[in-house]
Amino acid sequence: MRIEHFETISCDAGWRNYYFLKVVTSDGIVGWSEYDESFGPPGLTAVIEQLGARLVGKSVYDHEEAYGRLAASLRPAPYGLSAEAIGAIENALLDAKAKSLGVPVYQLLGGKHRGSIPIYWSHCATWRISHPNLYPPAIVDLDGVKKAGEDARKSGISALKTNLFINENGKPRQWMAGFGSPYTPSLNVDKALLRNLRAHLEALRDGAGPDVDILVDLNFNARTEGYLSLINAIKDFDLFWVELDIYNPDAMAYIRQRSHAPIAACETLFGIRQFLPYFQAQSMDVAIVDAVWNGVWQAMKIASVADAFDVNIAPHNFYSHLSTMMNVHFAAAVPNLRVMEVDVDRLAWDDQLFTRTPEIVNGAIQVPDAPGWGCDPIEEALRAHPPQVRRSHLGL
Repeated sequence: MRIEHFETISCDAGWRNYYFLKVVTSDGIVGWSEYDESFGPPGLTAVIEQLGARLVGKSVYDHEEAYGRLAASLRPAPYGLSAEAIGAIENALLDAKAKSLGVPVYQLLGGKHRGSIPIYWSHCATWRISHPNLYPPAIVDLDGVKKAGEDARKSGISALKTNLFINENGKPRQWMAGFGSPYTPSLNVDKALLRNLRAHLEALRDGAGPDVDILVDLNFNARTEGYLSLINAIKDFDLFWVELDIYNPDAMAYIRQRSHAPIAACETLFGIRQFLPYFQAQSMDVAIVDAVWNGVWQAMKIASVADAFDVNIAPHNFYSHLSTMMNVHFAAAVPNLRVMEVDVDRLAWDDQLFTRTPEIVNGAIQVPDAPGWGCDPIEEALRAHPPQVRRSHLGL
């Protein structure tokens, strides 16, 4: 079975676009993957199209050879756009290969360790603050944050994750200095941010109650000193983990040694070579792996190295339902799973875009037994929501 051609398709996702890669084989089988040009860098679609053309006529089954061939040609610039493009191609080939064999993708990965995947509610309160018209009910004060915690508790999901916010004139807005919104390159942490973090977590805890775990994501929004200030300001909170990003494994290890809560990190890294220094420095308690960016086959390798260092992994997943189902297969196949990220607040038209949506039962997503990912985009539905021209999902 040979690769006949690749096609990229995108659609409107409210504050960003969703991006999909379709591979058509000589036997008429279609494989799908998702990639991201919103959180990821612009121009990724063009790179995927250029690289995919090099594989036309090659075997769909030989996805590891395809990965190696493309990686070798991109050796001087192995990360970023290059890695994400190859990851998207690999994931589409995995779907097509599994469909041709009539098996779910997790069977290609060695089989499943579990039939359901424990999840946490990601961006809890976050989307309702940052995109109130898309994810009702809109949050305009701390009472709304409390209500988000209540909704998480009532959903039966056992954990929620939130982000950093600043209240201005009584209204919250997300603090994303690490991404240039606002642009404050020193990334210093002041007392106002510390107060707002505590108030936000207190409101969530009031709503969620004592039995729902809370995770907080600090992103790239500080430096070593600032991360410690943020963590120390919430040391009386019983947190599932503190998530942060910093491109310095020794600094992260320093933070971890001084944190009362487990540290989760590394969602923006590519491949074993980038993860390895963090494992060697014992920088984190949980390694977050983006299988959409890396490719699921490569993500399995990262998880294996994490296992050798006695570190559990958590999939990075804040894209569409297809990404969620791709990560479900990854999470089912790895032995060292901690928990999986899922956005429960969804766009009004999300469920219309796919042949299957994630089935959540008792706070966990059920692993499908259908061939491939068990979820395909519906092309007519994608075209009914044409992609929008956006400078940035941050409005920069």
